[in-house]
Amino acid sequence: MEIERKILLNPGPATTTDTVKLAQVVPDICPREKEFADILKQMRKDLVKVVHGDSDKYTSVLFCGSGTINIDICLNSLLPADKKVLVINNGAYSSRAVEVCEYYGLPHIDLSSSVYELPDLNRVEETLKENPDIAMVYTTHHETGTGLLNPIRAIGALAHEYGSIFVVDTTSSLGMIPLDIEQDNIDFCMASAQKGLMSMTGLSFIIGNTELIKKSKEYPKRSYYCNLYLQYNYFEKTGEMHFTPPVQTVYATQQALKEYFEEGEEAKFARHRRVFDAIHAGLDSLGFRDVIKREWQSGLVVSVLYPNDPNWDFEKVHDYCYEHGFTIYPGKISTTNTFRLCALGNIDEKDIEHFFEILQIGLKSNNIHIPVNY
Repeated sequence: MEIERKILLNPGPATTTDTVKLAQVVPDICPREKEFADILKQMRKDLVKVVHGDSDKYTSVLFCGSGTINIDICLNSLLPADKKVLVINNGAYSSRAVEVCEYYGLPHIDLSSSVYELPDLNRVEETLKENPDIAMVYTTHHETGTGLLNPIRAIGALAHEYGSIFVVDTTSSLGMIPLDIEQDNIDFCMASAQKGLMSMTGLSFIIGNTELIKKSKEYPKRSYYCNLYLQYNYFEKTGEMHFTPPVQTVYATQQALKEYFEEGEEAKFARHRRVFDAIHAGLDSLGFRDVIKREWQSGLVVSVLYPNDPNWDFEKVHDYCYEHGFTIYPGKISTTNTFRLCALGNIDEKDIEHFFEILQIGLKSNNIHIPVNY
């Protein structure tokens, strides 16, 4: 089967292999069959392996939904009564965690700072000292809105020093930037299948400390569908998801995990880094500027300033690139006009070189000056 290849330079879903796409074409099956439960059981083990977790200490729990469901689940399930969440917030996705806290009425501290900079660890420690009722420290590893990479190992060490658990949104880093759940001081991390694993949308998962999940059974029940212990316990008792799983996405993710381990963690990260470097080379050649210090960038996302050109129109540039097989994506910084180019998915530097050929023609066709003006 010939499948037209599209290059997605948005921050997910990612460009997939044809073998992952075709893995969805399977005989119809009831997801309550033992055969399907066996796939889920192995997948849960494989996900712990991705973050180098000890299967005697860590487990993974699967949910049906996009990555945001994980934020909801961790925050509402893992906070004891009369305790607070400290959200280290320097981007759109940690801001989303604050919104979840507000929605549930969870006691929390929004330790917000500039979206252009790393969090101040001294300020984090001061907040933990002054608030002994903080039971959970929460942040985002890779703020996809900007491409900023937060120092999670250091933040996790502080959380543990002051008796808190550490929950990290690794949605756009897991499976791309090497993670070690123990060495990085993580108690819970999360992702969805369509990002670093290069699978399809609809399946998300939380990887975390089994004993802490069991302990959360006694915490306030704030959601039914989105309760971590309830889903974990159902898996342990039956081998199945509590509610209907996204069957085809599970098969695609089974194939994606196989391809992940075949490529290897280090080789995969090196490929993403080649793509990232090629993006910067292409931007530099056209005169574009990025908004985050290069040394603070994740190696996965470049947030690019709009040029100061009366003919610049992001939608027109997007549409030209889209018509020629490339998807670019608007930025997520409320105070600055940006667009993003991302190194996710089944792409390599040759794809990026081709993209910049297309982009240059697109700029010229819209009478945008090259090199671009600022």
